[in-house]
Amino acid sequence: MAGSNDASSSVPPEMLEHYASGYESRRLLQGASQIELARTQEIITRYAPPPPAIVFDIGGGPGVYACWLAKQGYEVHLIDVTPLHVELARQASISQPDAPIAEIEVGDARNVKRAGASVNVVLLMGPMYHLTQRADRLAALREAHRILKPGGILFAAVISRFASLFDGLRLGLFDTPAFPPIVERDLTDGQHRNPTNHPAYFTTAFFHHPQELEAEVREGGFLYEKTLPIEGPLWLSRYVMDNFNDHEQRERFLALMRRIEQEPSLLGASAHLMAIARKAQ
Repeated sequence: MAGSNDASSSVPPEMLEHYASGYESRRLLQGASQIELARTQEIITRYAPPPPAIVFDIGGGPGVYACWLAKQGYEVHLIDVTPLHVELARQASISQPDAPIAEIEVGDARNVKRAGASVNVVLLMGPMYHLTQRADRLAALREAHRILKPGGILFAAVISRFASLFDGLRLGLFDTPAFPPIVERDLTDGQHRNPTNHPAYFTTAFFHHPQELEAEVREGGFLYEKTLPIEGPLWLSRYVMDNFNDHEQRERFLALMRRIEQEPSLLGASAHLMAIARKAQ
């Protein structure tokens, strides 16, 4: 698979600036994002075929999930449109020499340099919210569908339409004049824009309504199975945050999420959603 820095030329400059500090390699290890990490790993473990299946991590960022899967014995290939993230993923892979990522390249989710019907699992995380136009997201989904073997599984993560609203309430951001207009546009059409470039307000993205996610996955050619909340309402609770590093408490919280994850009326309370779908046999 050949990589190309040309892919990064299509990235909005504010997005590159947002990720320039490399914070994404640490984000999932702290705060509410710990819930995102634990639940994403749990969902993938539940539905993915056992190793040594081939995993293609499209938009895999600095390699947090790719490294985790490689340690479990999967053959993992990662592409990302951000050169910094590709370099961070390479460093992370080198740090686990007994279980390296098989291949790491700069690449575009809409034009994947991989043979058709050649992988068992596709992770499509960041592209589903950083590709702000529906046509581009559908192109990424169709590429994921193309490279999957018949019966292969897709995990597609998105940011919820209501994430900024809840985040603002959680963190007390509505007192700042710039934040309410951001939320208003999110709620209106899902097009998240942050003209201030304040890092707490995220960067250019598209925030999905749960029904939009299902429709796009189906239009991408997949047999849609379900959409699950990743954090659910756990990320809104200071009590959860204060106790999530306690093993017994963490297991209790995750058990509660499993209990309510099939309830569609609660999907919008989650910061992130995960669609699970398959390519027909």
